[in-house]
Amino acid sequence: MKTNQEILILGLGGVGRYLAMQLAETGRAITVIESNPDAIRRAEGELDARLIQGDAMNNSCWLEARARGKDYLIAVSDDDAVNILAALLADRFGIKRKIARVRSRGLWTDGAVITPEDLKIDLVIQPEELVAQEVARLLKMHWSNSVIELAGGAMQVVGTRIGEASALLDLEVKEIAGTLEEFDFRIVAIARDTNTLLPGGDDVVRLNDYLYCLVRAEDVPSLMLVLGSGAKRRRRVMVIGGGHVGSRIAELLQDTFQLKLLELDGSRAEQLGQELENVEILHGDGSDPDTLLTAGLLSMDTVITATGDNEANILTSALAKQMIRNQPGDRHGSEAKTIALVKREQYLTLAAAMGADIVLNRKVLAGDRILAYILGERMLSAARLYGVDAEVVELVAAPRSPITRSSLATVPGSRELRGKMIIGGVFHDGQWRAAVGETRVEAGDRVIAVCRPECLPDLERLVLR
Repeated sequence: MKTNQEILILGLGGVGRYLAMQLAETGRAITVIESNPDAIRRAEGELDARLIQGDAMNNSCWLEARARGKDYLIAVSDDDAVNILAALLADRFGIKRKIARVRSRGLWTDGAVITPEDLKIDLVIQPEELVAQEVARLLKMHWSNSVIELAGGAMQVVGTRIGEASALLDLEVKEIAGTLEEFDFRIVAIARDTNTLLPGGDDVVRLNDYLYCLVRAEDVPSLMLVLGSGAKRRRRVMVIGGGHVGSRIAELLQDTFQLKLLELDGSRAEQLGQELENVEILHGDGSDPDTLLTAGLLSMDTVITATGDNEANILTSALAKQMIRNQPGDRHGSEAKTIALVKREQYLTLAAAMGADIVLNRKVLAGDRILAYILGERMLSAARLYGVDAEVVELVAAPRSPITRSSLATVPGSRELRGKMIIGGVFHDGQWRAAVGETRVEAGDRVIAVCRPECLPDLERLVLR
């Protein structure tokens, strides 16, 4: 596996900055072109990257960046046209793979006269569309506690909140494995307040912890019932915020769910009423309790906060959940789910700690999609585990890599990596199994791991080298 890849990033906005940090941590050589001097100053001292202030459409910047022959271009400026033209320039400079963020969904609709291939783009990234599609995917999944699908759907990460009546309360992780030995699963992360734990066997499950378990898909229904988190179809959905993402979510869900969309701007609400025929469009302030009650909040199964305001989305999500749960004669409040969209990745754990069941960030989704593409064939997928500061990654063990030399408990450096990463599952001899200390990984086995973002280089060294 080539480890000295050279990557040119255009733009230090949300996605560009996130990618520069993540990719630099994997040991790749990063060069960034950014026109905004303030963005350059903020990045200096924080990014392990070569920073060039200038216009991405100026040939001299490309020459200064020594663009010729680089492995990847990632064009994620705020201008679609610049990103598209940059892919054409990169092709002339001999850059092997070109990735471009293009927000417009209308450019490559059916019957379009030009394709990404015509523009030399290998991967098109649409962050807002990724968020909308992810919300739709989560709601359409049969088991409402499913968070992430892996291994082509054969494995899932599922989540459950620990309440006072939970059979797992105050048990050590190793005791839980013994108590539920009929299920082949592994607790791979715990969200506790704003902290993330990648637990060992001696860690204890506490009240209000949110557990993330890696389990085979066919075992999810039974495991969730035992944990007190059975499957519920989420039919009644309220979307708060009718901007680009909120309206797209409504468009994707309108034929499957009973959907209401609450929008603050009157003219925008009127426009959406004409565009979304199967959605009940309401005009009002989604952060106001009386407005929420009038809109029918208390009968909702799922509430999605999708305004353009981070704080409003977090607070409204917490407010909605509290109102539903505290209603007199509550019949379904404990089952109601909230999804909050935030633009700043620093708010991911905060929103989860305040009660949001799932927190999504478009630049993290976009970054993870690009990261998985760049890390190549042996890293099959990579995604942020919602609500915690951890990545879930699927890889193929390389010949003679450290993980193949002994059991997981005795792999070189395993003691230093405790609390930083967990090998959760291994695909060997045609079967997925939860990984334990005695598990041995062979070259070519597929591995599912959970690790802290800053430990991705350690995971690569362990499995891929």
